[in-house]
Formats: sequence, structure tokens, C-alpha cells
Amino acid sequence: MNTVLILMSLQGLLGAFDTLWHHEIKERLPSKPSALGELTLHSVREFLYAVLFFGLAWWEWRGGWAFVLAGILLVEIVITLWDFVIEDRTRRLPRLERITHTVLAINFGAILAFLAPVMVGWANRPTGLEAVSHGIWSWVFTVYGIGVLVWAVRDLVAVTRLAHLQVPEWQRNPIRRADKASRKTYLITGATGLIGTALTRELIAAGDDVVVLSRDPAKARDKFGPHAEAVSDLATLPATRRIDGIVHLAGEPLAGGLWTRARKLAFFDSRLDVGRAVNALAARLEKTPAVLISASATGYYGDRGDAVLDETSGAGDGFLSSVCQATEHCAVDGERLGMRVCRLRFGIVLGRGGGMLPALALPARFGLGAWFGSGRQWMPWIHLEDTVRLIRFALRDPRASSVINAVAPNPVRQRELVRALGRSLGRPALLSIPAVLLRRLPGGMHELFLTSGRVLPQRAQDLGFRFHYTEIGAALADLTRHPRPSDAEAVYFNAACPVCRTEIEHYQKRTDACAVPLAYHDINTAPDALAAFGLGRDDIKRRMYVVDGAGELKGGVDAFEAIWRVTPGYRPLARLVGLPGMRALGAGLYDGIAVPLLAARNRRREARDARRGGESHGHAAE
Repeated sequence: MNTVLILMSLQGLLGAFDTLWHHEIKERLPSKPSALGELTLHSVREFLYAVLFFGLAWWEWRGGWAFVLAGILLVEIVITLWDFVIEDRTRRLPRLERITHTVLAINFGAILAFLAPVMVGWANRPTGLEAVSHGIWSWVFTVYGIGVLVWAVRDLVAVTRLAHLQVPEWQRNPIRRADKASRKTYLITGATGLIGTALTRELIAAGDDVVVLSRDPAKARDKFGPHAEAVSDLATLPATRRIDGIVHLAGEPLAGGLWTRARKLAFFDSRLDVGRAVNALAARLEKTPAVLISASATGYYGDRGDAVLDETSGAGDGFLSSVCQATEHCAVDGERLGMRVCRLRFGIVLGRGGGMLPALALPARFGLGAWFGSGRQWMPWIHLEDTVRLIRFALRDPRASSVINAVAPNPVRQRELVRALGRSLGRPALLSIPAVLLRRLPGGMHELFLTSGRVLPQRAQDLGFRFHYTEIGAALADLTRHPRPSDAEAVYFNAACPVCRTEIEHYQKRTDACAVPLAYHDINTAPDALAAFGLGRDDIKRRMYVVDGAGELKGGVDAFEAIWRVTPGYRPLARLVGLPGMRALGAGLYDGIAVPLLAARNRRREARDARRGGESHGHAAE
């Protein structure tokens, strides 16, 4: 066994060198979308090595456990061979990396040769994990196990990020456009942010047309695909273009970095430059947009302690208030152009996709939720769903003008919000960050955390708007719960792909045998079946989709999960995908390995069939 331990230790050192020098420093694999498949295999292999290092450090795998160990080693061999194929397809390996891989393969063969008789001896004993110590080797292997486990998680995080880059967001999370007779056209600035993304998707789903202004049009196209027109400069829009309403949400985020002098200047410029461009566009359009919705914030009121504030309250002091006042002053200029201008003063917008909630929820999940200072400062808040509903309300209702506080009716103290978040996650919230530390942040950044504003939505309620979420507990419970997925009802797949067809036919036999109401559609006979989602035949050829009972469209791993959930014998797989990290790993395997390999195989087959067809046509002509 000592020989096995020495060889395994050498394997760990060689693997660490290969990972750090070749994968990280030389190739920078975690930043390359083309390396998704390779990184996915690396992550799986690293998890397996973590099990091997920890398992061999402190236990003997006796009886049935010896066969489990043999299975892990067999899977590692398959993954290594598969990794060789993927590497040859995606990048040119330098000579030193090839030599390192060869030495690793030879050394692993030696490990198997010396470990095999040990495992045979273990297999002949009663089943169980018997505790054992190999002295210093056990601790060396523990260190190896911790290191490789950390790197497995690190690669899994990279897989999660890169998997998203393989397939555009509008295809991963499709939008069904309603069939609307009288469409309106809206211009959205800041459409790729938390509020802008949710609003744009809602407007598209309602059947309206959307033009989005973005500094990164590629990012906007990734989010909305053919459903929205992305522009980087409003000057490119012709004067004849019809724009019914404008929602100005653009602006450098106030959180997410230190308030340096340059960033504070960017807070003004990013809002005012776009605001002026919006007004310039409205001035030159042949038909002036009917309404301009401009985003401001409750920071307009400054730090007002326990005072109750509504839309009639005056401006406060401080940097945040000055940013809000300048933004609103620019928006008011739109009134002279004939637009109805509505200035929405947002509180903290709580949503899953970004903003403050994820930053608060991450430490709260580990029981480290903390309020700022005394926690007694009032924090106006609003659920993202109500935010979008209020903007759409302001677009439609001609009475919505001047100022509207976009906040829930019941503001809470900051400490209460943190505790409510802890309750929704089942975690305690007992910590606080001293105000004295926050006040040392540069540029007066403490305003973000210590400003108190007890702001009420008086104007919105007077106009008849009804909030869906009025209590912080209900809002956070909705945002932190895992919604129960709906069952699959229809599957759309490419039957021209032999592998896809074989797999789907297998599921169909199982669901038909148990009378599961699941319909299967070949996209080659119904290429426009998903046109309402903006998906054509070429989109569906590369990715399977499922429509669920709620009418939502799911693709990729989510589609497989929906099928497995209703297919007898496959429900455990659906539960497995739901475990932390497994969905990302599955997406990496599917989008980074399976889809490219199948697509390449199908292209070769189609090219071969085309050549045969041409030859047959030539012979017939002769």
C-alpha cells in the first residue's frame, strides 16, 4: 500500500503542476468559452480525485465498497480518454503539456497495477469502510484532497459562467411574444439591468415592440435576441421612427465599487448624457413620444431620520440627493417637448436577478446576515414584480405625471429587513457592521448604508395602483423560495439527429406505456412550432425544448429535467439535477460537449448525404 500512496502523491503533484501551469497560467482555460467541455471534465475528475484522496487517506474500502472504488477509477479512465479527445478538438497542446499528460497516464496505470491486488483483498472482506491511518501520508492526502476539492469547485464556477455563454440567454430563457393587434413601440435605456431586463421581457411578452439602448448591443442581443432592436447610439434612429414611450433607466450602478472621484463623476454623466440624448431624440422625431418615464431614487430626500416622506416632501442634502436632483431636472426638460414626464423615485428593488438582494442573501445563507450601523434607519423597498407593474401602469395612465414614489406601502427598518431575510432562509441574523467603519468608506459612500428614508407611495395609491407585495416578509419569501416546476407537456426535438431520435423514442415508449400525457414533435415537420418564442428550425436543431404546463419553454438541461420528472424510472435523475452545482455541471456537459459533438456529427452526415445525392443526380443525368 505504501507504493500506492507514493504513486498517488506523485500523481497529485503532477496534476497540480498541469492545472496551474498549463490550464491556468499558459492557456487561461476558465476564461475561454471554447474550453467549456474540457473544464467540465476537469471539474468531474477533480471531484473524483478528492474522493480518492480522502478515501484512501483514512479508510479501507472493504467488500462492496471495493467495487465502488473500482467504479470511480473506471470513470476516471473514461473521463481522461474523453478529455484527450476534447483537447485535440479545441486547442493545440504544447509539447510540455503532452509530455505531462503522458507521464500522468503512465503513473495512473502503475497506481492501478499496485492497487488492484489490494482491492481484491478488500473485496473478500465484509462490506464496510474500515478506519485506518497511514501516518504522515494520511495528512498529506488530506491536504491533496482539500486542494483538489477547492479546484473542482473553482472549475465548476467557471463552467457555470461559460455554459451561459454557449447559448444566448433568450434561448436559455425564451420569451413568448403575444399576438397583439395594436402594438406600441417603447424605447428602454438601461435595458440589460435588473429592472430593464424584467421590463423589456414583460413588454415583449405583452406583444409590444421594444428598442433598447445599450453600451453593449451584443449583450442586449444575447438577452433578447430577435425580440428587441438593440442600438448603441440614439442618433442612428431615423426621424420617421415611431416611439410611443420612453423608459430611461440607464445609469452607473451606485453599489458595486468604491466611490472614487471618477466613479462619482460617472454617476452623473451616465444618467445625464443618456437623458440629454433621449430629449434630443424626442425633439427630432416627426411624432413626439407620448410619455417619458425617468428613473430617480428615494435618495432624493436625503437622510431624514424617522420623518414620514411622500411626493410633496422637499429635496434633502448629500451626494445621493444631488445625483437624483440632476437626473430629474434633465427629465423635466422633456415636458417642453410635449411629453408627459413621470419621475419614479425607486426604493431598494428586490429581485432574484441582481440588485441588492443577492449581495444580502449570500452571507445570510451562511448565518452571517448583518445590518448596517444601528439598523434603525428606514429602508424603502419594492418587489421587482411591483416595480415592473408600476412602470407599465405609468406608461398607460395619462394621470401618471410629475413624481411617483416607487416603494412598497410599508417601509421597514434596515435591521428588520435583514432579520426577515434570515427568516426566509431559515438562518439567524444577529450581526451588525459598525457605523464607524462604514463612515470611513471613501467618497461619502456611507450614505448608501446609513441614510434613513421613511418613504410612502402616496401618489401611486391615489392613482389606484395596487401593490402585490406590501409586507417585507411575503416579498422575501417569494424571492427566496424555489418554485415547484410544472410538468412537461410537449417535447420538440430534431428527429434528423439519430442520437436525439433514439433517446426521445426511448422516453416516448416509457411515457406511452404509463399513459403519461406527453406529446412529441419533430421540428422537421413543424419548423414554425416555436415561432412565438422567436425560435426557428435552425435554433431547435441544436437544442431540445419542452413546453410545460404553465406554458413556459425550457431548453437544454432544464428540458431534460422536465422530461425526467414525468418519465417512470427517471425521476431520481430529475432530483439529482436539482442538487447544488449539478445543473451547472449538466449544462456544461450538454452545451459544452454533447451539443457540439452531435452538431459536428450531423453536419458530416448531412454533407455526406448531399454528396451522395449529387452523385445520384449526376448518374441519372448521364
